[in-house]
Amino acid sequence: MARILIVDDDPAILEILGAYLRAEGHTVLEAQDGLMGRARLLEADLAILDWMLPGVSGLELARQQRRAQPDFPLLLLTARGEEEDRLQGLEVGADDYVAKPFSPREVVARVRALLRRARIQDSVILGGLELAEQTRTARLDGRDLNLSKLEFDLLLTLARHPGFVWSRDRLLERVWGADFPGVERVVDVHMAGLRKKLGEQPEQPRFIETVRGMGYRFRDEAVG
Repeated sequence: MARILIVDDDPAILEILGAYLRAEGHTVLEAQDGLMGRARLLEADLAILDWMLPGVSGLELARQQRRAQPDFPLLLLTARGEEEDRLQGLEVGADDYVAKPFSPREVVARVRALLRRARIQDSVILGGLELAEQTRTARLDGRDLNLSKLEFDLLLTLARHPGFVWSRDRLLERVWGADFPGVERVVDVHMAGLRKKLGEQPEQPRFIETVRGMGYRFRDEAVG
């Protein structure tokens, strides 16, 4: 199941869409303005954006996110139903478009379709490392890594955002889930196991670097 961000300034829409998506098994993230939405996009696998938002519009958020992550699934919600408006939304990078008022079931169906499409295309190939989410396989320089589920999710999270520093708290929320009662130490334990399978040398890491006092990051240098 996916982490889905809903960005809408209408609490009723956040409530009803959130309920339907949670019933599908998804984790739902929420934001009520464009600035908060932009900050939370990194945590999500798919975003549902209202066209008209305080701060930064959903249209601008879609444009910015498409530049940052070309394959990120985006669904635009809006009360603007004219054909030219729909085309404008699609042209800036939205994958799909739903006009208000809408059926929550229709939105859920469109989310399901977008996620299927994203999973088919979802792979990461960086510096000899190959990660395929659909089959949950990981290879390094042609050899299988045989990662556990948590190790795979940790590595995929880091590799999708080279250079970004993930705090232990944020990794716990992203990989283990917001309701996980564990402590930050569990991240370090699993990271140590992952690094061993990658053949990492702590003093000269090839992929995963510890940023003192902050967390972990996938090295930009590994991408090249």
